[in-house]
Amino acid sequence: MTTQQFSLDRFLEARGRIRHNLHKTPLMGSETLSKWLGVPVYFKCENLQKTGSFKVRGALHKVSQLKPEERSRGVATISAGNHAQAVAWAAANLEVPSVVVMPENASPTKISASKHYGAEVILHGDAKAAFKKVLEISKDRGLTFLHPFDDEEVITGHASCALEIAEQLNEVRSVIVPVGGGGLSSGIAAAMAALKTDIAVWGVEPEGAPSMNKSLESGKPIQLDSTNTIADGLAPPMAGTLNYELLAAHARGVVLVSDNEIVYAMRTLLERMKLLVEPSGAAGLAALLANKIPLESDTPVVVILTGGNADLIQLGDLLSRDS
Repeated sequence: MTTQQFSLDRFLEARGRIRHNLHKTPLMGSETLSKWLGVPVYFKCENLQKTGSFKVRGALHKVSQLKPEERSRGVATISAGNHAQAVAWAAANLEVPSVVVMPENASPTKISASKHYGAEVILHGDAKAAFKKVLEISKDRGLTFLHPFDDEEVITGHASCALEIAEQLNEVRSVIVPVGGGGLSSGIAAAMAALKTDIAVWGVEPEGAPSMNKSLESGKPIQLDSTNTIADGLAPPMAGTLNYELLAAHARGVVLVSDNEIVYAMRTLLERMKLLVEPSGAAGLAALLANKIPLESDTPVVVILTGGNADLIQLGDLLSRDS
């Protein structure tokens, strides 16, 4: 990998391609949580992005870069939900047919939304089986496979989130990012490095799906035998190769949080800020509330709320748990 591959110019060009079709999501502060944590805390509200998550940034950028013949044949992807919705919306926006393969236990809300946005949805097995299935379908139908995170154009599109944060809060010193396969976190880390900032980028994973944490410990991308977490968006069974390389080069580390810590963060966001996020989106705040990320006194920290596509039945069960 070279610096040229992920230069500031490339990130700026990518943002220019997609910015008029997406929201510049708000950056919201919280006096209460700032007092609790002893530092100014802000939230980048990607839960308010189109399709309800950051995923549309990378999906739209990737689809926009396809050749005409690739667009005419269509695209296929694999996702537990948010990337599926993002690809479905982005493809429809550019008049490209789309197929999304989702695990059989995917959220009914996310399945329904993906269909609503125009995708053909195929439910198949668990995450590993679904990944194998989408590759078969792509080959059989001649579709372009869109990797949900291990892809240069996806990462470059996600980096637009970092550029917005830098514009919205010049004095930011730390950014906390939930990590699944690593698409957003690697884009944020690479963009902050390209901006030549000394901003500390930290990733957060569930204890039940620690693929990037284990990869960084091992010195290479690894694949997990299984995952077990309420945060379905953070549960791919592997870390992306490009994502691992960028995080290893530019992030401070990836910490782990429990499902109970995630639920507490969800409840806190709903009660204190009136923000509804799904479990995956609350992982960053969970890490801060559990004191798992070192913070410098009085230096602002931004937590990215990656998605708000909460399943309402699951949400009721989670929020009714004893704290």
